Amino acid sequence: MKTTTRVAVIGGGVVGCSVLYHLTKLGWSDVMLIERSELTSGSTWHAAGGFHTLNGDTNMAALQGYTIRLYRELEEITGMSCGLHHVGGVTLADNRDRFDMMLAERAKHRFMGLDTEIVSPEEIAKIAPITNLDGIIGGLYDPLDGHLDPSGTTHAYAKAARMGGATIQTHCMVRETNQRPDGSWEIVTDKGTIHAEHIVNAGGLWAREVGAMAGLYFPLHPMEHQYIVTDDIPEIYERDREHPHVMDPAGESYLRQEGRGLCIGFYEQTCRPWAVDGTPWTFGHELLPDDFDKITESIDFAYRRFPVLETAGVKSVIHGPFTFAPDGNPLVGPVPGVRNYWSACGVMAGFSQGGGVGLTLAQWMIHGEPERDVTAMDVARFGNWVSPGYTLPKVTENYQKRFSVAYPNEELPAARPNRTTPMYDIFTGMGAVWGQQFGLEVVNYFAQGSEPSYETPSFRRSDAFDATGREVRGVRGGVGINEVHNFGKYRVSGTGARDWLDRIMAGRVPKPGRISLTPMLSPRGRLIGDFTISCLSDTEFQLTASYGSQAYHFRWFQQHQKDGVTVENISDKRNGFQIAGPKARDVLAACTRSDISDMRFLDVRPVTVGMSDCIVQRVSYTGDLGYEIYCDPMAQRQLWHTLWRAGQPHGIVPFGMRAMMSLRLDKFFGSWLAEYSPDYTAAETGLDRFIAFNKPAGFIGRAAAETERDAGATRKLVAFEVDATDADVHGYEPIWLDDTVQGFCTSGGYSHHAGKSVALGFLPTDRIAEGLQVHIEILGDKRPARLITQPLFDADGARMRG
Repeated sequence: MKTTTRVAVIGGGVVGCSVLYHLTKLGWSDVMLIERSELTSGSTWHAAGGFHTLNGDTNMAALQGYTIRLYRELEEITGMSCGLHHVGGVTLADNRDRFDMMLAERAKHRFMGLDTEIVSPEEIAKIAPITNLDGIIGGLYDPLDGHLDPSGTTHAYAKAARMGGATIQTHCMVRETNQRPDGSWEIVTDKGTIHAEHIVNAGGLWAREVGAMAGLYFPLHPMEHQYIVTDDIPEIYERDREHPHVMDPAGESYLRQEGRGLCIGFYEQTCRPWAVDGTPWTFGHELLPDDFDKITESIDFAYRRFPVLETAGVKSVIHGPFTFAPDGNPLVGPVPGVRNYWSACGVMAGFSQGGGVGLTLAQWMIHGEPERDVTAMDVARFGNWVSPGYTLPKVTENYQKRFSVAYPNEELPAARPNRTTPMYDIFTGMGAVWGQQFGLEVVNYFAQGSEPSYETPSFRRSDAFDATGREVRGVRGGVGINEVHNFGKYRVSGTGARDWLDRIMAGRVPKPGRISLTPMLSPRGRLIGDFTISCLSDTEFQLTASYGSQAYHFRWFQQHQKDGVTVENISDKRNGFQIAGPKARDVLAACTRSDISDMRFLDVRPVTVGMSDCIVQRVSYTGDLGYEIYCDPMAQRQLWHTLWRAGQPHGIVPFGMRAMMSLRLDKFFGSWLAEYSPDYTAAETGLDRFIAFNKPAGFIGRAAAETERDAGATRKLVAFEVDATDADVHGYEPIWLDDTVQGFCTSGGYSHHAGKSVALGFLPTDRIAEGLQVHIEILGDKRPARLITQPLFDADGARMRG
């Protein structure tokens, strides 16, 4: 057996074999796969083998498209058959919300270049004639849907990897993974010890157990899943072509042709987690006992939707486990807090996503970053607060909602509340309607009077619209207060702190007592962070950014750690409030003996507020006169009472994230993972105005940023006033210009201050002009829109800076 390798991939399912192949494809041949049994053991061998491109995340959809296109390439490379059946597929809509979701998805596909189409019931009857169309109002057709042979495809990946120089060792049980001081790994197996520079955990059903060998917890869990293959059905085998896939969300089922009959699978509500306390090492090519009781209601519904099933016999029942992460997406990338350990786990849709996962991980390992934003499947999207007790209910919820409508404003209830601040009970008593970010409870809005204490999920303006407008007017007309707990916060200290920040951040590092705004760039010049730097002293800085990206950002800091610098994640160790609005200064002045009258925009200083020693900085994401006030969480309740009492003469109002996101639109402020993400560059988004090109430091991404500065960006982020009706832009809506799609939206919403619908999005640079008339497609309706360059509030910044 080979005893040294650059990369050891643990797990021989479709994902592990894909990773192995893509490493060789991108140039690393000294790679090895270790499998405890045979290739395809676990979930791969019993998978239904379906594939599709549809995904609510556009980058995930693109990677699924790559996966599907790859199968022909694998066949050509290896001479092996993947058993491809490109038959197309239709997803059914039986109510307005489901149809709205399809309209939104079809709009995304326009700028992605996917050839999907909205189809009527009459067209569905021709595409899938076995379907009972009672109650169906339309559907979405995807010509790329299909299925394949799971075993043949996995072995094709494996053969292609071997042709590229990879080694595959089957019947080799991994017993330990031990890291050496130099960051490499010793992998102890029942056939000897392997020394590897990198480990990839592609353990599938055993990913938890493989991770535990390195002291790591992977938030995933196996679920039981059942599908049925019927006997021969004349309506199927007498057709002149193969029947397409049909996804019926109302019936929680998917259906396709299998030989002369049908295969139908279910995502039933009465689902069952499997192997709650760990996957047995003895499990492999077994199936679970048939369990028709849990799918009785699903089968009854399927008989009504597809009447041919009622008289068809059952040829076989496939009942086996596969793994989910809490949100259903894969766990991919470098594992935070440990060197040279990579994840390729939780890929429940292995034959739709496995190729894209393999490509992404290989690019990350070899080039240092993937070519596109893969936040939706980055293993760092979950923090170290995630536990098995959290994962289990979230995975169960995700399985149950596999075919449910995914609303842009929906807040899922499982495993909540989980993490809360000292303000949770106070805000709940004030009518807080809660959302969550990175496991933390965050107020969406405060319900007062007859306002709804629950926001109904919708693609259109929700029933929280009036409450949000009330809070916005309270801020703009007086003063509002909300928590700053949902900022990621980091303390950077030491004699080398300034020099380190000068390299990590593209922008200017401020002098003591001042704040600067800066992008953080990848080596290719892509945005990987949007930060505020607060200089507390020559050797101490506070960084603030997205709370939900803290594990992602802290991983980057750790990867670039230097002597003389200490970086701490203090996201939950420093809390407080922001106050914003024309009366904000009056409120703060009433709470402190310090003179704050000379505090300029972007100043930061220590201030005693009430009884609390705080860090106060003159900045606000609302775009208004405002202050962020940070304190020890133990002092937060006292700080609240101090600010709340002082604000009463000024009509202070609490406000939540719904109002915040409306307020930021007034100033065209971008949002992380909407306007600013690793898909975009600083020049495209306008963040290049914060790059300090004149500083001597060779900051990460400098060469790429300078090249783009000299050449000019081909697209730019701009704002639009939209003639909307009852629905606003959420993100990825196509922008029509000259009867073609020439751009897309990044986010949008309603400006309650201006009384206008606003959208932000990208257009070609050479077409940008004040007043340009375009159309933005919202839920299938092309709405007139006008490009605007003047912010809707405080256009000259006089109030924000005054």
